[in-house]
Amino acid sequence: MNEKPNQKSTDGSRATSRRTFLKKSTTTVAGAALLGGMNLSRSAHAKGSDQFKIALIGCGGRGTGAAIQALSTKANVKLIAMADAFEDKVNWSHDQIKKAKPDRVDVPKERRFSGLDAYKKATETDADVVVICTPPGFRPMQFEAAVKAGKHIFMEKPLAVDGPGIRKILDINKEAKKKNLLVAVGFHMRHEPNRIEIVKKLHEGAIGDIKFFRAYFNSNGVWVRPRQPEQTEMQYQVNNWYYFNWLSGDHIVEQHVHDLDICNWVKGGHPVKANGMGGRQFRIGKDYGEIFDHHSVEFEYADGTRLFSYCRHIPNCWSSFSQHAHGTKGEANMIGHGNMKITAEGKDPIKWRRGSDGHQIEHDDLFAALLAGKHYNECDSSADSSMTAILGRMATYSGKIVTWEDAMNSKLDLSPDGYAWNSTPQPKPGPEGIYPCAMPGITKAF
Repeated sequence: MNEKPNQKSTDGSRATSRRTFLKKSTTTVAGAALLGGMNLSRSAHAKGSDQFKIALIGCGGRGTGAAIQALSTKANVKLIAMADAFEDKVNWSHDQIKKAKPDRVDVPKERRFSGLDAYKKATETDADVVVICTPPGFRPMQFEAAVKAGKHIFMEKPLAVDGPGIRKILDINKEAKKKNLLVAVGFHMRHEPNRIEIVKKLHEGAIGDIKFFRAYFNSNGVWVRPRQPEQTEMQYQVNNWYYFNWLSGDHIVEQHVHDLDICNWVKGGHPVKANGMGGRQFRIGKDYGEIFDHHSVEFEYADGTRLFSYCRHIPNCWSSFSQHAHGTKGEANMIGHGNMKITAEGKDPIKWRRGSDGHQIEHDDLFAALLAGKHYNECDSSADSSMTAILGRMATYSGKIVTWEDAMNSKLDLSPDGYAWNSTPQPKPGPEGIYPCAMPGITKAF
């Protein structure tokens, strides 16, 4: 499942000409240069066009930004469909994207879909690529729909919020590979040239053998969307998705996963177990759902290397988004998206300033692979990092040592009883509107 150290997140490197690639992709017989067939008979490519049509699923701020970035690549890309659970978000996003890229947007009202099943309608269009930026809890089902429809995919991180979701993602990705579908995942820092360079030097032994990591995602927190009188419980939770585990996985999974992904990348694998602690100290009111506002986790890799992981959402505290590697000959510090430094014994420090934005480069790389007819799949390593964050949450929620095998095989399914506005999510507010949260020592680990 793991990628080799210092490899870009692609599945293979052989390339055919773009025309040959697209021609073979419409067959069902695997050739020497392809993993499998892909039916794009309804796409523009089958008609000989050089244009890529994209559908956006998830029209919040991140989805809007991702669509603009996809439309900003060197490829001939056009947005032809949009979908979100809420109609007002579709229309808002459409206006923002239209302002930014007026010549690359063709989404009439009949191709603007809303509702919890809107993603199905978007994948049924003749889009070649779907951009999935909905809350993480929806990722497995929407990835499945896109793969079944034969679409290339960009999807945001994390890939799921629980063990069953990760297992489903991995199973679906096997089908994506058979169909030779390109799959990109929003771990954008893996695409930043400066970070690629520093990780390469760490793999080459710039600080010796790495003994431990430190990783931080400490910030003030994010938005709050208060309950509206007309909302069902399902509507409220989907709109306020960040604060419910079945939708976000908690902020250790939704945000801190970036830091954990970098550490896994440097290490070349995932941890084998974790223990930790966390709780709610600041975000305890009825507007904050069920998640913790701080987590502290000690991860252990197979060779004994430790990763000390910290994330916090409390105002007026020390903030940091950073990853640090400590080795037998020195240390590497990666602060935010820049100000990176390697300090090693007997050598002058190596420093990097912030370079190009990985959010744009990850789309550049995906469409470059499409144009070149290259295999490209970031899903497996991204599932590893998503599962690492889930493992950490299981440890903090339960207060137990949780192994990778226990987490991966967990039957703890956080999903609601259905996906309609009258469905019932598992978390329910108490008499005063406050949701119960995990209790270490009482909450089951898996």
